[in-house]
Amino acid sequence: MSEQPPPAVRAQWSTTVTPVVAAVTTLCASTALSGVISGARWLGHAGVAVIVVTAIGLGLRAMRVPTLLVGVAQLVGLLFLLVALFTDSGVLGIFPGPDALDDLGSVLSDSVEAVRTGVPPVAETRPVLCLVVIAIGLVAVLVDTLAVAAGAPAACGLVLLCVYAVPASLADELLPWWSFVLGASSFAALLAVDGTHRHRLWRNRPALPTTGTGVGSPVAMVSSALVLGLLAGTLITWIGTVGSLPGGGNGGGSGGGLALKPFTKLRGMLDQGSNVELLRVRGLGNDSRYLRAITLPRYERDGGWVAADALPNNVPAGLALPLAPGDDGQGEVTRIEIEPVNYEDLWAPVYGTPRNLRDLPEGMFYDQAGGMVFSHSMRKLDRYVEDADLTQPSADQLRLTSTDYDEIDPVYLSADGIDAEVVTLAKLLTNNQQSVFDKTMALQKYFATTNGFQYKTQTALTSDENALKEFLFNSKVGYCEQYASAMAILARAAGIPSRVAIGYTAGFLSGDYRSITTQDAHAWVEVFFPGQGWVTFDPTPLADGRAYEPPYVSSDTSTRPSTSITTETVPTGSASTTAAPRSERPDPDQQAGRLGPGGSTDSAWPWQAWTGIGLGIVAVLLSILATAGGRPAARPFAIVAVLGAGVFLLSLLSWWLSALLVVLALSAIPATVRDQRRRRRRTALSSEDAATAAWTELMAESWDRGAETSDTDTVRTAARRLAKEHSLDDGSKQALRTVVNSVERSWYGGHAERDPELGRAFDEVVSGMRKSSPLDWKGRLLPRSVVSPQRKSKKPD
Repeated sequence: MSEQPPPAVRAQWSTTVTPVVAAVTTLCASTALSGVISGARWLGHAGVAVIVVTAIGLGLRAMRVPTLLVGVAQLVGLLFLLVALFTDSGVLGIFPGPDALDDLGSVLSDSVEAVRTGVPPVAETRPVLCLVVIAIGLVAVLVDTLAVAAGAPAACGLVLLCVYAVPASLADELLPWWSFVLGASSFAALLAVDGTHRHRLWRNRPALPTTGTGVGSPVAMVSSALVLGLLAGTLITWIGTVGSLPGGGNGGGSGGGLALKPFTKLRGMLDQGSNVELLRVRGLGNDSRYLRAITLPRYERDGGWVAADALPNNVPAGLALPLAPGDDGQGEVTRIEIEPVNYEDLWAPVYGTPRNLRDLPEGMFYDQAGGMVFSHSMRKLDRYVEDADLTQPSADQLRLTSTDYDEIDPVYLSADGIDAEVVTLAKLLTNNQQSVFDKTMALQKYFATTNGFQYKTQTALTSDENALKEFLFNSKVGYCEQYASAMAILARAAGIPSRVAIGYTAGFLSGDYRSITTQDAHAWVEVFFPGQGWVTFDPTPLADGRAYEPPYVSSDTSTRPSTSITTETVPTGSASTTAAPRSERPDPDQQAGRLGPGGSTDSAWPWQAWTGIGLGIVAVLLSILATAGGRPAARPFAIVAVLGAGVFLLSLLSWWLSALLVVLALSAIPATVRDQRRRRRRTALSSEDAATAAWTELMAESWDRGAETSDTDTVRTAARRLAKEHSLDDGSKQALRTVVNSVERSWYGGHAERDPELGRAFDEVVSGMRKSSPLDWKGRLLPRSVVSPQRKSKKPD
């Protein structure tokens, strides 16, 4: 019959395994933030916060510190972490002095501004990372307190639900399905682990069975509840702002909506209070045309205008770009220099029809059909130069174009999902027009202020099936999102190929450049004319002078010739030193190889990352060698490799954290050595040297607790001293007699065979010593048997 660990060991297991599982559950739930924060670096910050909170809880509870003080210490540790990560003026790098608190206050004020003006998914800037550490750190404290101190892990569900509710209410897109799976699975594990040793009675009645795999077992009940909950959430309810759980449909109505997901960032820039400089443009002269960042080719019944499913990677953004549809390559070229200031995105904005692009980094591509320059990861670009064809046709030239649209994708003509009343309106507006150009102009004139339309940025944002009709027929109040999308839908309904473009108006002149800010964010319509390409039409009635009126739209377009702009030399004047608002300055941490969406990087990983990964691989191999290979001597080297990996990976966040890890590891050496000796001697109880191992360990436990022994003491004398100094109860004393008898028979009686009762008696004595004479924090961190070992009682020859 196998020996079972004593109750004290099982209790110790419950106070170590449960907090670790609670920490994993918190970290799994935090993955929901991937729906509102781009990149992956924030997950490392969240993980560090959870580790710090959990480690403090484990250490202080091992010292039997009161629960209230444990929670306070966890909050203080979280503050130290914030100082180490987000300030440079902490005392010794981690302690919060006055300067550090001032710096932290500045970061927090920037965080408030980021929340107020940011639009999901936000970049992982310094303020955003600070918010992540605070939020996930506080959640970790609550979950740890509820699961461990209060013994109520089920209550953690409410806290974890809030972690999902916040990003679900902010993100336009559905939260990733794998985040729900991770959160549900880890929460089930937390309930199952805690349920195996806690909740056995309910109102003095037997509870559900806590073991087994039957229908009534906790694992089966929890798993069934989670599956039913997820199915109900998918099939019945709608969660978040877009729809249901992943796979559950949209839940957003049956069409006609203006829920333009790509417009979310645009909306945020127009709604924010501050006006932040994004770009500086040189070489455009007095031309006030729009700067295009992205085009939306597809209209969906439930989702509005959306981007293409996939963009081509076969055309690098460089010299000699292929001709766009409708471009004959004959127009004159203007050289334009674009300097991003506080601009960071997937798109590199361009003017007109780009012919050549210079100074863009590797990994940028040109979408010939969409007229876009893009990357697969967010990046802060340096200055780049565009050679653009800015020539524009006249109204007469546009009237003479054909209706042969073979050179463009049929998606630009798709009119599926457009409401019947909208189709009727489009036909009424265009029936008497002879050319596509005249039809397009009729659609644009419908949105004139003389027809009751008003431009207003603060409008209700609705996405139900009546939103489009409400704007077109009733309210007639909106801003560029509503105007551009509505006109493009009307064009599709009239059989005209159209798309929505998002970018910026011309900004304002400042010295030798044009300054483009967040308030210049704009959307307009582009219509395709064979032989002329995509042509700009803007139905939004901007009244602040930012609107661009092309020559073919002017009142005298019938006689005005085609505009041709000669090539200009890019000015070489120095950039202005005008400062952008502090809260929107580019984060230096983002400019060096930070992770982009999906874990991709803008540049090579730093050497610390590769070193940490290499040491991690070495640690795994050594662990396999120590366990499966039967080489226990490799285990210490595996521990050292793990420590080294942690040091180098933490250095990516802060070298102070790496130094703190080293200090913690060094301080844990005595306790680790003591634990290894304890385990080795306990394992030896099944060997021929069981008696010596048992007696040596009992003497070490006694020595750790401050007992004094003498080399001249016999086994029985030492046992009486041990029982007296540690106040053993009767059961432990009886077990101690069994141990003494076994030792004496082994040492003096010549009996080498193992005593089958020795293991049980040894565990009972140790349990009694721990109960009647517990170790203080110093005895746990600096065990006396390691720091100042006694002379060992040796087995007689």
